[in-house]
Amino acid sequence: MLTFNLRARLLLARAISRSDPRRHSRGFTLVELAAVLAIVGILVGIAAPAMTATMKSVQLSSASNDLFGSLLLARSEAIKRSGHVVVCTSVDGLACTRTGGWEQGWIVFLDSNNDGMHGSGEAVIQRVQTLALELRVNGNLNVGRYVSYSPTGATRLVGGGFQSGTFTLCQQSAGPGEARQIIISSSGRPRVHKSQVATCH
Repeated sequence: MLTFNLRARLLLARAISRSDPRRHSRGFTLVELAAVLAIVGILVGIAAPAMTATMKSVQLSSASNDLFGSLLLARSEAIKRSGHVVVCTSVDGLACTRTGGWEQGWIVFLDSNNDGMHGSGEAVIQRVQTLALELRVNGNLNVGRYVSYSPTGATRLVGGGFQSGTFTLCQQSAGPGEARQIIISSSGRPRVHKSQVATCH
C-alpha cells in the first residue's frame, strides 16, 4: 500500500512538472533584444533607399501616364468634334498660363477660335491639378506651353505650321536620374520613352 502511494505521488509530481507553464516559458534577454533590434535596423537601412527609388519611379510613371492620356484625349476629341482641341499649361484650371512648367497642371479644351488660349464659352474637357512638388515637366521646341490638335488629329501651331516636340518628366535633382519622355510626332501621335537626365530643374 505504501509502495502504491509512493508511485502515485511520483506520477502526480511528474504530471504537475510537465504541465507547469513556468518550465516552458522563456523571455528575451536584453542582449537578444538588442541583437534583434540591430538586425531590424540594418534591414530597414538597406530597404529604405530601394523603397524610396521605387516610389519615385511609380510617381514619375503616374505623371507621364496622366499627360500621355490627356494628349490622347485631346486628339480623339478633336477628331470626334471636328474642331481644334488644345492642351495647355494652367494653374487654376481655367486659363492657360505662359510661365512655369507643365507640372503646375493643365487643361484640355475646345479651342473654337484656334488661338491656343482658353476663352469665354470654350468648353473645358479635362482639368489636371498641380503635380507633386518634386516633379518637373518641361516641353521643348513647340510644345513649351500648348499642344493643339486639328480636326484631322494632327498637331498644328496656331499659325498653321506642324507642331512636334518632346516632354521630359523627371524628379527635381542636381544629379542624374530616371526620366520619362513623351514624344509627339508631326502626325500628332504621342509615345512614351524611358530615359535618363543629367540634371532636373
